[in-house]
Order: sequence, then structure tokens, then C-alpha cells
Amino acid sequence: MKSFALPSLLLLTLLTGCVQMPAATSAPVTAAPGATHSAEERSAADIPHPVPAETPEAALPAQPLTERILYEFMLAELASQRGHAELAAQASFDLAQVTQDPRLARRAAQLALEARQMALATQACQLWQKLEPDSLVARRMVLGVLLAGGKLDEARPHLAALLAAEPAQAGQVLQQTYPLLAAYPDKRVVLNWLRGLAEPYPAVAEAHWVLAQAAQVAQDYPLALAEIRQAEALRPDWDRAVMFEAQLLQQNQQSAAALARLNRYLDTHPSARDVRLMYARSLLDDKQLTSSREQFRKLAEAEPENADWPFAIALISLQLNELDSAESQLQRALERGNKQAGTVHYYLGQLEEARQNESAALAHYRQVVDGDSLYPAQMRLVYWLNKAGKLAEAREQVQHMQAATPQQRVQLALVESQLLAESNQHAERARVLQRALEKSPNAPELLYEAAMVADKLGDLAHFEQTLRRLIQLKPDSAQAYNALGYGWLERNVRVNEAVALVEKASQLEPDDPAIMDSLGWGYYRQGKLEASLDVLRRAYAANADPEIAAHLGEVLWATGDHGGAETVWRDSLKMHPAHPALLAVMKKWLP
Repeated sequence: MKSFALPSLLLLTLLTGCVQMPAATSAPVTAAPGATHSAEERSAADIPHPVPAETPEAALPAQPLTERILYEFMLAELASQRGHAELAAQASFDLAQVTQDPRLARRAAQLALEARQMALATQACQLWQKLEPDSLVARRMVLGVLLAGGKLDEARPHLAALLAAEPAQAGQVLQQTYPLLAAYPDKRVVLNWLRGLAEPYPAVAEAHWVLAQAAQVAQDYPLALAEIRQAEALRPDWDRAVMFEAQLLQQNQQSAAALARLNRYLDTHPSARDVRLMYARSLLDDKQLTSSREQFRKLAEAEPENADWPFAIALISLQLNELDSAESQLQRALERGNKQAGTVHYYLGQLEEARQNESAALAHYRQVVDGDSLYPAQMRLVYWLNKAGKLAEAREQVQHMQAATPQQRVQLALVESQLLAESNQHAERARVLQRALEKSPNAPELLYEAAMVADKLGDLAHFEQTLRRLIQLKPDSAQAYNALGYGWLERNVRVNEAVALVEKASQLEPDDPAIMDSLGWGYYRQGKLEASLDVLRRAYAANADPEIAAHLGEVLWATGDHGGAETVWRDSLKMHPAHPALLAVMKKWLP
């Protein structure tokens, strides 16, 4: 056999007569970036790789270090170092079988887990446990790989032995074991398996905690409550157990009982911070704003430097419309260095809007420079700039905003389109929407808006093409059918086809007043005056819109009910004195 140039460390081990195996890492195995694994492999990744105590010399096999053994050992280690995990694991296991050395079995188990070779990992762990029958570390590893593979029956004696060997640590062992059962599909089987193993430890609070968790997952809420209450009886000062009981009560729609339980515990444990926080949030969920705010105030008193508590108090005060109180708490959050300063400024802007203090609101919105509140703050700036008649500045603000999601990108294009609509710049709207559709060609909102702009510009071919595209993408879009049909009805062209389209829209959304108006107008175009009146009256009763009033009046006039038509028009005109549709129809028929 070819001779080796041995590193000095390996030479030293040869001289001493034994090979010292590398210790297993204590960190969990993690997958390579982008890798996907089965539930069994993900569970295996959570198995800890403990560093066991050195095996006593007397327990090691009398195995001479031959050239063959040395070769196999180096092959395994070099394969591991060079990323050949499967080869390393198999070579290490083969060597462990030959040498019957528990250190090599341990190393093989580690390498097999890293390689996601669960069958081999199970064999290696079992070999290790066989070679070191008194090693609790080996038994834990066997237990871990068996549970990762869903082999509950095989794992049972190993867990029972661990519990019996360390009865003082039974609760900790059960708590560490439970997460390894998460991937097992039959939660009732898991619950019964754990109940059998925990039965010899009725005085261990953590055992009841684990059973409560398993019962919750198995949807046995009465048992979960009974077990967690037993855990509380054994450990009366256990905050987590009380919070878990409250959570179970909330899940069973017993919010009042959950609140009462948290409150009772706080009466005797006023410094239980996490319980008080859960109580405050639960009161908030229950719409008990004043009581919730009081609990947050107690948290703030206990932690005067925490900026989260004044922020929470401020948000509740805003909901209660107590603006001065909200402002003082928001300012306090800023002074204490709240990490989400932008969000604090956003709410200060909202507060100033409620006070109708536009300049102060804008000042706060401009101080939002990052975070989740940046986008809504910028949208409020757009609103106020447009309201002030500064269209160019409002558009510039929109154009400089960075969309974080495709939906935001679509929304920004729609906002700019609406800004331009207010100044009747429809050609520019069309260009804005076309650019947006190049990036988001299948966005329904953009297609609908582009169709409406084409209608305004009289580009009927593009109007129809765009709505047909929208219908193709969303065949259940009642608004698309209605828009296309009504566009033709307004021009009194392709009337029968238009009526068919709005009838389709009506089937999809029969109670929509706008669609009813289109349908009634379609029947009028077809000369079906009685059917038209029936639909238009229902539409007008649902929504006294001036355009519906214009149509209803015109149909009444066509039936000879001139007085009824004039009444409808004039009543609507009182509410909408400058509406173009009303003024046009009244000019057409009234002297």
C-alpha cells in the first residue's frame, strides 16, 4: 500500500496507539441555502448533536490501528471536508462496524445527519447505543432519529429509559422531546403516546404542560385545560402556564373567562410582565379600550425607559379621540428613542389631520423616511398637495415613490391617473396607464382604468379590446361586462349585444344599483319601457344617484308621465345642482 505523509497531529495519535475522533458539533444541522427537504429531514435537522463525555479507555475495543483502518478514517474525514457528505457518512459507518469503536459510531451518526441520510443515521445511532449501552447521549440521539422518522413504537423504550435514568430531569426531557413530534400526522396518536410515557410522573408540572400542548394540537380542549391547570397547581408561579390557559380559553370563545384568569393572576403576581402584556392586548381585542390603556400604563410605570408602552397608549388614546393625551404619549415615545420613529411621526400626522392642522400634519409626514409607514405617509402628502391645487407637485411625489410590492406599483399608477382625471388630462392618463401596463400587463385594476380612459377619448376599439382582455382574465368581473355594455348603450350602438352583456353583469351582481341602471337603460334602448321602469325604479331606490335619476326621468317622460319625470329630475337637482347628466336631460325635455 502507498505510504502517507502524515500530519504531525495524526502522527502523535499513531504513536499513542489510538485515533482520537473529532467531537460532534453542538449546533443543529442546517440545510444548504435553497435546499428543500421532507418533513422527516426537517425534523432530523432539529436533533441536537451533543458533545458526549469521552468514552473510558477500558470500554474501547482492542483494535490495532492498521493501514486499512487509517485509510478508511482519512477517506471519511477528507470526504466530509470536501463536501461529499454521503460518502463520508457511509465510510465512517463502515469503519465503525469493523472496529466496533463507539467514537466512530458517534461520528458516523453525525455525518449521516448532516447528509440527511436518515436510514444510515438510525443505524449509526443504534450501533453507538449498542456499543455504549450506558450512554444517555447515545440514547438521546437514537430517540431523536427514530422520532424524526416517525417511529414512535421503536422510540418509546428509549424515551422511557431516559426518563427513568434522570427522573429529576423528566420534565425537561419531555419538553425537549415534544418538538420532535411536530411532523407526525396523527396528533391523537402523539397525545396518547405521550400520556403513556408521562403517566409515571404525575407530580412533574412540565409533563402536564407537554400533555396540554399535545391535547391542544389534537383539538382535545377539555383535556388541554385540565392538564394545564394541573401544571399550574404544581407550579403556582408559572407565568407561561397561566398564559397558555388563557390562550385555550380564548380559542374556545371564552374571552371573559380568559380575561378573568389573567386578572386573578396579576392580583397576586403584579410584576408578571408578560402576563400583563397579554392581558392588555386581550382587553384591546375585546374592545375594552380604557381598561387596556390602564394596563399599558402599568407596564410603562414598571419600565419607564421602554418606548413601546407610550406608543401603545397613544394609539388607544387616538381610538378614544383623546388627541391631547395621544400627542403627549407619542412625543414621549420619540423622546425615549422608539425604533419606529417614522411610524410615530405618521400617527402624529394623523392626529394633526384630525385637528385639521394641515401644515403640522405635512411636517410630520415629511419626517417619515423609512419603515412600514413610509408609503401611507407619502400617500397622505399626495392627497394634501392635490387638495391644495398643487397637481404638478402631487404627481412628482407619486413618481418618486418606491413601490414595495406589485400591488403598490399598480396603486401608484391609478393614483396618478386619478390626479390627471381631475384636470381632464385624459391623453396623459392614457400614457401613464400604458407605461404601468407594460410592467403589470395582467393587473385588472389597470385594465379597467385604461378602458375608462379610452372611452373618454372616444377610442372605442381600444375600449373594447381592453375590457375583453379583462373579461378573459376575470370571467366573473361584473364591472367589466357592465362597462362594455353600458359604453355601447350610451352611444346607442350594438344594443342587443350590449343588453346581453349587462344581463350577464346582473346575473353576477344582481343587487348592484349601477348595473341595474345599465340594464334598465338597455331595455329602454330596446323599447321595453315597462321592464325598463321596473329596473330603474329599483336602482333609484337603492341609490339615488343623479345619473340613475336622469335615466329614470327620461323613461318616465317616454311613457307620457311628464310630471313624474320632472319631479324625479328636480328632486335630484336639489341634491346635485350642477350634475351634467341632469342638466342635459332637463334641457332636452323641459322648456
